[in-house]
Amino acid sequence: MRKKTVSKNNQNDGVIRIISGQFRGRKLPVKDVAGLRPTTDRIKETLFNWLMQDTRDATVLDCFAGSGGLGFECLSRFAKQACFIELDRQAAEQLNTNISTLKLTNATVINGNTLDVLSRENEQTPFNLVFVDPPFRKDLAQLCCTLLEQNNWLSSDSLIYVEVEKELEFSAPLGWQILKEKQAGQVLCRLYQRHESVS
Repeated sequence: MRKKTVSKNNQNDGVIRIISGQFRGRKLPVKDVAGLRPTTDRIKETLFNWLMQDTRDATVLDCFAGSGGLGFECLSRFAKQACFIELDRQAAEQLNTNISTLKLTNATVINGNTLDVLSRENEQTPFNLVFVDPPFRKDLAQLCCTLLEQNNWLSSDSLIYVEVEKELEFSAPLGWQILKEKQAGQVLCRLYQRHESVS
């Protein structure tokens, strides 16, 4: 599933391209890390058409951030802030480097296991736009979404994007409504909205 363009620095590394906003056309280096699966431009274009009215001033959480492509796209489109969670140390360091390259002051990186981070009660402002795009074949999406719901990571009407392999049996938490859905090859993409009535 990995779509990779070779950079000039390391033949094993790649780049992602920001497709719109203030950083449109900028290419950011991506470390070649096992399991890293940057969202393709085709899927990204579909997703951000869905989110056209929702990225400006959003508080964004990019779970399993990897390349950070989704979070950086939101920041390019004037999100208020973004937090990237990434387990791999090299990938997390690259995220910090790319944040510096873009001179962003409203982005942070947590180098850690996403499920461990989300298992803790969130004591900061809840996020209203969340990306759940875990490595495939590890069955991480279900528990990730459960922890988001349980531990105060979501605002009352959060939008949650979930990208999983199409054959995965995935059930969203109670109160999440599917707004959009698309299958692209082996990938199933869904955009949910959390109902305000959920406590």
